[in-house]
Amino acid sequence: MIEEREDEDTRRDIAPYMARRPVLAVIGNGLALDAGTEAACVELGRRAVEAGFRLVTGGLGGVMAAASRGAREAATWREGDVLGILPGYEASAANPYVDIVIPTGLQIGRNILVVAAADVVVVVDGGAGTLSEIAIAWQLGKPLLALATSGGWARQLAGERVDERRSDRIVAVASPEEAVRTAWDIAGRGRGRGMNGP
Repeated sequence: MIEEREDEDTRRDIAPYMARRPVLAVIGNGLALDAGTEAACVELGRRAVEAGFRLVTGGLGGVMAAASRGAREAATWREGDVLGILPGYEASAANPYVDIVIPTGLQIGRNILVVAAADVVVVVDGGAGTLSEIAIAWQLGKPLLALATSGGWARQLAGERVDERRSDRIVAVASPEEAVRTAWDIAGRGRGRGMNGP
């Protein structure tokens, strides 16, 4: 009994120093996707979780739902791996693949929370909402990768700089596999998380 209590005390004492799993944000179009983009998003979500990431999205449809679905289909998925940060107050608006739903009531202001929660941000396709997330991520110093083969703002900004405040560029990636491998190099092994990479 005393040993169990001491073990529990030890776990509690060291818990704040344990490395957390890195978080990958996938941002992009919330509308219906063509078959190729949907398949890429599903693969991206699956590979992200299998590499050791948790996934965060805006929790709705399109890119968000496809990436979340892929994450849930990952062989290593466990409850809590898929986070959806919603613009409204209704948790029921989340796509069915989200494990943890955070209704914010912030409307487009929730875009700040999505990218702020991430260690790395991957852009797939995307319109005006995605552009705002890219700008916020850029200002917050978040590493950005763009799936250049997808279209929208991802294609337009892949390999580019948003402005002069940073010397790096949005990293152009050609496939979900390359996106996850590159993201892991940045947020996983690159930050000494001690996890198994892709």
